[in-house]
Amino acid sequence: MAPAQQSGCVSPDLLRYTAFASAPGGGNPAGIVLDATELDATDMQRIASEVGYSETAFLVPVPRRNRRYQVRYFSPLAEVAFCGHATIATAVALAERIGPGPLLFSTRSGDVDVDTALTPGGPPTASLTSVPTRSREATPDEVAEALAALRWAASDLDAGHTPHVAFGGVEHLVLAAANRRRLAELDYDFDGLAGVMTRFGWTTLQLVWQADARTYHARNPFPVGGVVEDPATGAAAAALGGYLMATGRITEPATVTIRQGEDMGRPSRLLVTLSPPDRRATVTGSAVPIG
Repeated sequence: MAPAQQSGCVSPDLLRYTAFASAPGGGNPAGIVLDATELDATDMQRIASEVGYSETAFLVPVPRRNRRYQVRYFSPLAEVAFCGHATIATAVALAERIGPGPLLFSTRSGDVDVDTALTPGGPPTASLTSVPTRSREATPDEVAEALAALRWAASDLDAGHTPHVAFGGVEHLVLAAANRRRLAELDYDFDGLAGVMTRFGWTTLQLVWQADARTYHARNPFPVGGVVEDPATGAAAAALGGYLMATGRITEPATVTIRQGEDMGRPSRLLVTLSPPDRRATVTGSAVPIG
C-alpha cells in the first residue's frame, strides 16, 4: 500500500491476508498493520473504512516483551473488541517474518495466546486460544426480534438446539437452522438486524446447521460492522465451542469442524478444539496473502 497523507497522518504499510483458507479466493480477508505505534483510533478507523474488509488489525509491539503485541481491531464502521479471523491472519503474517512459535496478543477482550506453524508444502497455520467462553439461553424477546429481522419463522429453527447468546471474546446469538436449505437462503433486513444487534450487544449472529456430530455449517451476518456477512468468523467459532460445552453437547475433549463461506463462494474451514472442563476454545486455521 502506498503511503497516503490524510488528516496529518501518513498511512503505514498495509498487508492483506485471507484467513481459514489455503488459497486467496477462499476464507475471510483481513487488513493487517504490523506497526501502528504512530496511529490513534481515528487513524485506525479511517484505514479500516478505506480497506473495507470486515476487520483490520493494528499491532503495537510491547517494549522489551518479545513476541507480545497490543492489538486493536476495526470494522469499516466501528472498533471490535476481538476478531478471530484477523488474529489468525496476523499471526501467520508475523510467523512468516519473525519465525513460527508462540505469540501473545493483548486485546480489549483480554490476553489471547496464539501459536503458529510453518507447514512444508502447505500454507502456514495459526491456533488461537480464546479467553474463557460462556453461554446463556437467549430470552424469548431476543429470539423473536432476531427472527423477525432474519425473516425466519420459529419453525425454521432446529428444536434440538436451544438458542443461546455465547461469548468467546465478544457476544454472538447462536441460532441453529432446521435444515441446510434454510441456512443457504439467507436474506435478511440489514438495517433491522443491525438495530437488534446493537440493542443487545451482539457482534455477529452465529447461524448454524449441524451436518453430523462434529461438523457444523455456519453463516455470520455482521451488519453492525457495515458488512453483510463474514465468510469465516473465528470469534464466533470460539463462542460456538462455548455453547457446545455449556449445553452438554461436548463433554469430553473433541475437535469440531466449522464450514463457513460456502454459500458466498469463499469456502472456509475452522477447527475448534475443546477440552472440558476448560472453558477456553482453541480455533485453528491457515492463512495466505492476497495479491
